[in-house]
Amino acid sequence: MIEFKNISLKQQNKKILKDFNLYIKNGERVVIFGASGSGKTTILRLIAGFITPDSGEIFIDNKRVTKDGKIIIQPHKRDIGMVFQDLALWTHMSVEENIEFGLKIQKIPKKQRKEKVVKFLCLVGLNDYGSKRVNQLSGGEQQRVALARSLVLSPKILLMDEPLSSLDEALNIVLRKEIVKLQLELGFTLVYVTHNMDEAKEIKERIIYL
Repeated sequence: MIEFKNISLKQQNKKILKDFNLYIKNGERVVIFGASGSGKTTILRLIAGFITPDSGEIFIDNKRVTKDGKIIIQPHKRDIGMVFQDLALWTHMSVEENIEFGLKIQKIPKKQRKEKVVKFLCLVGLNDYGSKRVNQLSGGEQQRVALARSLVLSPKILLMDEPLSSLDEALNIVLRKEIVKLQLELGFTLVYVTHNMDEAKEIKERIIYL
């Protein structure tokens, strides 16, 4: 679960959140919907631990991770994956190397790494793309790589920040169906940010409006 208790945050003298409360159950698919500047991405960054609130508490799995501007549990210990709007893929690496990178950091043995990479390439429909460079892929294929790179680490929580906003409508529709399918299959908690109402309606179990 994810819980915000009376979270307030001001940035550059602008109040972003004030006494904001939030509760997300384990395995839930929640969409945070709102216009640009409403605080959607800020909520993801607070969950991930990239920023801290001025006041209030954040809990993940009943453990306090942040309190009144202090990080109690570091971001890398929160079991969270994140897909950024700009994807942040490494273009000098192959698809397989991108997906495998986090497993190397975790010191997973080579054989297990390779098995997991193959599994997640198949899950995102990129079975034969492992040796290709990222810059050889289409936008939709790059989105799939970013998704696989996050999911291969088996996070309990996946945060997605406008991940499909740069795609055309037809591809957007295909990939949002794939995201729901993967979430149902793997059971992670999904917190998904968008300003596209059609996207929100298809992905959500619940929508939080900002």
